[in-house]
Amino acid sequence: MDHRKLFERILSSVDTEAYLPLADAVDPSQRAAMEQIQHALQAIDLDADHARSLVHQLHASGKIDAVMQHSALHVIAAHPRVKDYAGAARHVAEQEFAALELGGPKLDDNLASVDRHRGVLAFLMGRYEVALDYFSRAFERQRSAGNLANVLATLIRLGDEAEASDLLDQVRGSFPERLVDQIDDMIEKDPDLALLR
Repeated sequence: MDHRKLFERILSSVDTEAYLPLADAVDPSQRAAMEQIQHALQAIDLDADHARSLVHQLHASGKIDAVMQHSALHVIAAHPRVKDYAGAARHVAEQEFAALELGGPKLDDNLASVDRHRGVLAFLMGRYEVALDYFSRAFERQRSAGNLANVLATLIRLGDEAEASDLLDQVRGSFPERLVDQIDDMIEKDPDLALLR
């Protein structure tokens, strides 16, 4: 696959003035609630029903909005111990609707999350070309190390290590230093990116 056009799209989208540092930037008013959900998902003895109940409770009490609710429900459904891919697809569609309905200044961030979740679902189902397209869209909407790491991991999974390495070299030469430091840190820790070490 020729990724030249994809690289051009990614690299031309960089505007250091408008750079958004976090892939999963959560509004401060929702951060504590989302951390509770994350903690439940990281439990060794994950109880998916308990995690879903927690998400619904936090939404009902106004601690997370509908966009974050469906994002969290998608993550639970896509979790390796749950593997409810049909449910994950439904939640990402509902998340997109909620994001569009909410609109406002966070629309691009919310739609980047939708694209990222669609990419994760495609990746988990072994549809790496589709995943690459969604991850690239997420990065175009929200320029962050997390979104870029997804692009690189998918290129590696496709067997395009040389393209991933070339893209990384271009990123290191043209992206903000903070993003480069974040992606380098991810490369050191993430087994999906080990070939780039």
